[in-house]
Amino acid sequence: MKAAKGTVFKFADNVDTDVIIPARYLNSSDPKELAAHCMEDIDATFVSRVKEGDVIVAAKNFGCGSSREHAPIAIKAAGVSCVIAETFARIFYRNAINIGLPIIECAKASKAIRDGDEVEIDFDSGKITNLTTGETYQGQAFPPFMQKIIDCEGLVNYINETYV
Repeated sequence: MKAAKGTVFKFADNVDTDVIIPARYLNSSDPKELAAHCMEDIDATFVSRVKEGDVIVAAKNFGCGSSREHAPIAIKAAGVSCVIAETFARIFYRNAINIGLPIIECAKASKAIRDGDEVEIDFDSGKITNLTTGETYQGQAFPPFMQKIIDCEGLVNYINETYV
């Protein structure tokens, strides 16, 4: 995966893992089941509106709270191709990369991009283009080893392909 393109779902500061996937659904590890409840406590219509390739844009501290890997799994399984935020909680950042969910920190994009805009992200360069407004933003590009993990759909697959 070298790029992503989709419609934006915009969220504010401090979207925690309990909102991304409520604890009442953690009895399942099935990605499709988790996706069916993704973001429902913050936006009950999210799952019915999100399409494969869409993008979440959020403000500061996205993915704070508990360290559950279920949160990025739910987002990825819902069809989201990338999450852009001003900042991420460190454990969410790590979990996202480990399961192959592309995430990019970019304060300018986080502030300027609006709900419903269409954006394109080039993972090689970190360039984010708002196709609705024509504006571009420079996010942090993934280092090559992280791109390989994401391309393999996660750390376990990367290890299996690389070392087994």
